[in-house]
Amino acid sequence: MGGLKSLELTVTLLLVQVFTAAFCEGDGPCQPGLISELEIFRVNRTHGHTVKILGQVNISDCNGQKRAQIHVEDAHLNVDQDGTIRLMRAVTARDQHDSFLIHALDSRGNKFSARVRVKHEPTIHQHPNNHDDHHRPYEVASVIHGQSSGSLKRRKRDWVIPPINFPENDRGPFPKAMVQIRSSNDKSVKMEYSISGAGADQPPKGLFTIDRNSGVLYVTQPLDREKQSQYMLEAHAIAVGKGIEELPLEVIVKVIDQNDNKPEFTQDPFLGSVAETAPPDFEIVKISATDADESGSLNADIKYSILSQEPQLPNANMFSINPVSGMIRLSSSGLDREKLAKYTLVIQAADLNGDGLMNTCSAIITVTDSNDNAPQFENALYTVSVPENKVGAVVVKMPVTDNDEPHTPAWSTRYKIIQGNHGGFFNVSTGPNKVEGIITTVKGLDFEKNMKYTLLVTVENDVPFATRLPTSTATVIVNVEDENEAPIFNPVKKIIVKSEDMAVDSELTQYTATDPDTAKKQTVRYQIERDRAGWLNISKDTGLITVKSPMDRESAFYEDGVYEAIILAIDSDEIPATGTGTLLIELQDVNDNAPTINENSFSICNEDSQPVLLSIADRDGPGYTAPFRVDLQGTSKKNWTAKMNDTRTGILLTLRTRLEEDNYRVVLKVYDSHGLAQESTVLATVCNCKGQSVACGGKIASVWFPGILGILGAVLFLLLLLLLLLLFLRRRRSVKEEPLLQEDDVRDNIYFYDEEGGGEEDQDYDLSQLHRGLDNRPDVYRNDVAPTYMIAPEYRPRPANPEDIGNFIDDNLKAADSDPTAPPYDSLLVFDYEGGGSDAGSLSSLNSSSSGEDQDYDYLNEWGPRFKKLADMYGADDD
Repeated sequence: MGGLKSLELTVTLLLVQVFTAAFCEGDGPCQPGLISELEIFRVNRTHGHTVKILGQVNISDCNGQKRAQIHVEDAHLNVDQDGTIRLMRAVTARDQHDSFLIHALDSRGNKFSARVRVKHEPTIHQHPNNHDDHHRPYEVASVIHGQSSGSLKRRKRDWVIPPINFPENDRGPFPKAMVQIRSSNDKSVKMEYSISGAGADQPPKGLFTIDRNSGVLYVTQPLDREKQSQYMLEAHAIAVGKGIEELPLEVIVKVIDQNDNKPEFTQDPFLGSVAETAPPDFEIVKISATDADESGSLNADIKYSILSQEPQLPNANMFSINPVSGMIRLSSSGLDREKLAKYTLVIQAADLNGDGLMNTCSAIITVTDSNDNAPQFENALYTVSVPENKVGAVVVKMPVTDNDEPHTPAWSTRYKIIQGNHGGFFNVSTGPNKVEGIITTVKGLDFEKNMKYTLLVTVENDVPFATRLPTSTATVIVNVEDENEAPIFNPVKKIIVKSEDMAVDSELTQYTATDPDTAKKQTVRYQIERDRAGWLNISKDTGLITVKSPMDRESAFYEDGVYEAIILAIDSDEIPATGTGTLLIELQDVNDNAPTINENSFSICNEDSQPVLLSIADRDGPGYTAPFRVDLQGTSKKNWTAKMNDTRTGILLTLRTRLEEDNYRVVLKVYDSHGLAQESTVLATVCNCKGQSVACGGKIASVWFPGILGILGAVLFLLLLLLLLLLFLRRRRSVKEEPLLQEDDVRDNIYFYDEEGGGEEDQDYDLSQLHRGLDNRPDVYRNDVAPTYMIAPEYRPRPANPEDIGNFIDDNLKAADSDPTAPPYDSLLVFDYEGGGSDAGSLSSLNSSSSGEDQDYDYLNEWGPRFKKLADMYGADDD
């Protein structure tokens, strides 16, 4: 074997299916079996070579499943369960094994077989200037099933050849031959070849061509792997003159990468940060670059390095970079943000493992602050004075300094009182500017208890120190200033319980206060600030409170079960301080209020009447009120009966005998549970009706109507007397010797009202109008001459229907009020003075209708019971 020249062996696998349906013409439905009918594998034998992967066979059962078991019956070959065929021993021309049998079992138990046939051919040597496989012919074996003759027939099979590798940026000359494709039938029939696909008859068109006679495939221009890394072509072979075309052969052209692209950084600059106290090997930022050349090749194998560092302090190698990953690390300690806060690095990236094309970028590294500087108080001692009794008072403000970066947690401060704050009188907080401690009082300081406090305060940052640093402290001496404090009542609210019937000048309680200013030795005096009912007296020296006037539990000032009084205690300082105490008096009830009836009147029918319920009120408290009892008094006993209801809180009053329709007084005497009684009079209106529907006739109305008229007449009479008295007094105070008018002047000279004004809102009036004489009035307002320049309104005639009498009166009243021609003789505010000895009678409206002999008042009987009395008075005969 050592003396033999190397031979290239073409191993042809003939995959013969046992199912004849798989070899039928055309594309039918899916049939289980071996996917490829023909597989061509190639191996170059060399000395010592024993293992070679030939290829892979695939089995399908049309259900998406591949194979279950597969094996080969020959020692030269081995088949993996995924269908990979391996040549385990070298195959030479001397080997007698021209074929091998492969068996496969699919998932459903169907068995398939394939046979491998070995054909020996001499080696075609490679031209030294050509790349791999250039001009090497590939034989496409035609397998004829069930035929022994050599006639050409269309056969169903695949053409498979290895991918063709061609370098990018090839300089030509072009067109340049790449590979020759030849059909196995060209020995007996002349074949013509063509190609199709992207790069042939599809864009980019014309990149590849094929010699139609020889089958040599050409490339027409340089290829660029970065634009397209491979091309998928189909080679076609057709028998000339016979029109029988072979199935297309898939041709793959892979573009071999060349180092024609330099690395490109993903960003520029890269930004990173590192704390000034970070340890060595601290990872800061990762540099990344890409190379457009083929990934995984040396052309895209990038290595990183640091070219320069600025500034080169404290040394020139403060940072390092991993050449493969691009991670920048801190390689040396000594960073100090307060001295150098930023570094700039120049980074290089080169392919071909760092020896090829290169590019550079910058990396900016910021040194961040660490808490490596402790805050320091500007002063170590503070002495201040604070008034006593003030809560929230600012004691002192303590500024500090910190050399760390401003407005960071390593710069802002917080404080703590570690000594001297027994009792929790003080609090320390951080000021708004974050570098100032403010001490305030939480409780009021008491000069009499402690006149001086000494506080020890520490300051730290919001974050812990990066290294062990000394803590700054400050001492604050607080002197308490004495203030005049108000006397303090003990208790602040004092509750006492007394009887409401205590006699005047009786002692209630002694309510005193103490002065906390013991060092000043002041005196305290007392006074009552609030005593709304005026029941109390207090001794200004001793604070003894006594009864000033009788107390009443039923008073409106007795609210929510107590009577509240405010007592003041005032010290004797130059600027007195006043303390306030509250005295709450709970009054014990006594039976000092007799029961009363709430109702003043009621109405009842004089036939089949129902009892009337009268409710009872008693201002006393529980125990002195119900149960009540009642007695009728005087003549009420004859006509009425009274008894208590079931709860003995109300009176059931019943009409005992039939009474005429009229108003009656019923006198009742009501007793409380302790026998305290009081008489009450209730007005009962008895009506001629039956049952509960009370309806009174006109008799009761006739009783009330003259009474109302009498009351109105009395009021008017009093007004007239008042006006006459005012006139008399005015005339006596007058200094004129002669009256304004003659005594026999019949014009009014008492009062003249020029304007009625605007009612209650018209407060801006001239009082002199009440004293003007008749001669000073304009003629248009003279009441003895009717004006003639205005049109009088129309008055409605008296209606025939008595039900319209109300509207008739209202309409004519409005017409009279708006009639400028109507003389004001009938006005109550105008009185004509007849003068002495005048024969004229009175013009007063009260007497103007005193004579009614010619009037017919019978129609009043038609207006209902309310006008019956008027009809009886004015419509009756003289007898």
